[in-house]
Amino acid sequence: MKIDKSKLDELFLEDVDPADEAPYGTRIKLNQSEAVATVYDWLGSLFMALIVVLLIMTFAFRIIDVDGRSMEPTLIDTDKVVITDLFYTPHDGDIVIISHAEEYTKPLVKRVIATAGQDLKIDYNNNAVYVDGKKLDEPYIQGVTVRGDVPEDQLNGIVPEGKVFVMGDNRGISLDSRYQQIGFIDEDLIIGKAQLDVIPHTYDENGVLKLDLSKIRYVYN
Repeated sequence: MKIDKSKLDELFLEDVDPADEAPYGTRIKLNQSEAVATVYDWLGSLFMALIVVLLIMTFAFRIIDVDGRSMEPTLIDTDKVVITDLFYTPHDGDIVIISHAEEYTKPLVKRVIATAGQDLKIDYNNNAVYVDGKKLDEPYIQGVTVRGDVPEDQLNGIVPEGKVFVMGDNRGISLDSRYQQIGFIDEDLIIGKAQLDVIPHTYDENGVLKLDLSKIRYVYN
C-alpha cells in the first residue's frame, strides 16, 4: 500500500509553525510554561515524599546501634535495631531504648522488668526477679544477677508513678536500674521499643565479632 506523504505532513503539521518543519518529519515546539509547571509538579511530589519519609523516620521508625554487651545474648554489640515509638506505652519484657538516665547521658538499650505501680523484688541469692509476687520466667538472661549500689529497701517495692525499672539481659555486667547512676527510668525518656534486629552479629569460635545476617529477626520477649 502506498502512503501519501503529503497527507501525513498535513496531519503532523497541523497547528505547527511551518518554520519548524524538518525533512521527513516535524520538530514540536515545547510549551515553556507547561514545562516549568511539570518540573514544579515533579519537585513538589519529591518534596512531599521526603517529608513523609522524614515523618515516618522521626515518629514511627528509627534505626539505632547497640553499644556494649549488656543485652547479650539477645542483642550483640554493634547490632542495628529498628525501633518504634508511635503511641508506645512500656510493658513488662519490652526491650527499649532510653535517651539518658539519672546520671548517665548516653542512650541505653535495656529490658523493662516492671512498670509503674507494680511490686518489684530481686532475690539475689537465687538469681530470681519477682513482679507482683510472681517469679519471672527469663530464659533470655546471661550471667548471675549481681547487686548494684542502690539499697535494697529503695529498690524492692512499688515502682513509682511514671517510672519503669529496667535491666540488661547480661545480668552480671549490665549497668541498669540496680545502680544509682541509672535508677528508675522516667517513661518520657524512653525513645522507643526495639522491633527488628536488621544488622545482627555473632561471635565465632575464636570470640571474634562478625556479621551474621541469618539472625535477622523480630525482637520479642
